[in-house]
Amino acid sequence: MSAAESGDTSSPGQRLQKVLAGAGVASRRVAEQYIVEGRVRVNGTVVTELGSRIDPEKDLVDVDGTAVQLDATKRYVVLNKPTGVVSSMKDDRGRPDLRRFTAEWPERLFNVGRLDADTSGLLVLTNDGELAHVLAHPSFGVTKVYIAKVEGRVTAQTIARLTKGIALEDGPISADKARLLDASRDRSLVELTLHSGRNRIVRRMMAAVGHPVVELVRRQFGPLHLGTLPAGRARELTKVERGALLTLARHEAGDSTPPGAPQETE
Repeated sequence: MSAAESGDTSSPGQRLQKVLAGAGVASRRVAEQYIVEGRVRVNGTVVTELGSRIDPEKDLVDVDGTAVQLDATKRYVVLNKPTGVVSSMKDDRGRPDLRRFTAEWPERLFNVGRLDADTSGLLVLTNDGELAHVLAHPSFGVTKVYIAKVEGRVTAQTIARLTKGIALEDGPISADKARLLDASRDRSLVELTLHSGRNRIVRRMMAAVGHPVVELVRRQFGPLHLGTLPAGRARELTKVERGALLTLARHEAGDSTPPGAPQETE
């Protein structure tokens, strides 16, 4: 039990309202109001004592159910990975890799999961190993949204097949959601929402229903959206985005899974 949970104001640590203010949640006075109103939890327990102290290096804090980043050494970056770049910080075959996009940050960042060289879109870069494990591990099933340009005219029946389920060589698979965005005689745009971590799953699904992928972009990863970020550009997550990402990671981490399984790749 932390000092905050026990209400022990003599314990070492920092005052909760000071930590919240330092994390940019609100001014210290407003943070005190949040605490009194029961809107702040420490390690899952509501704390209402203004004298409560916590250890920012060990305790987990959330406000109104949204996680608060207390460790300022952790960096969270979103990249719009262009095609032709491999999802690696150092490619042993000399191909273009992710190092060119991380030069402006002093921390040693690494990618969460992978995108194929031929696939563009949202890729998360971080130095937070615990969060990366939760987000990339297939067993946690974080939702991803893709836009696929495919060959041929996709019909409503094909969309229904994608959500109902199709058979692949490594077992059946179904999209959480599928939506036809545009269709012509030669090309169609399909939006697929998946939580699967199986390799090249979008390409294999679309090929199985007779519409090979021509171009593929990942537009969303969990609570993060690519938005208008240009290809080849990276930016730090906003405070709101960090909170949403950490909240998701903490929620998913409730189901402990041993490391070692392969990361998702598309």
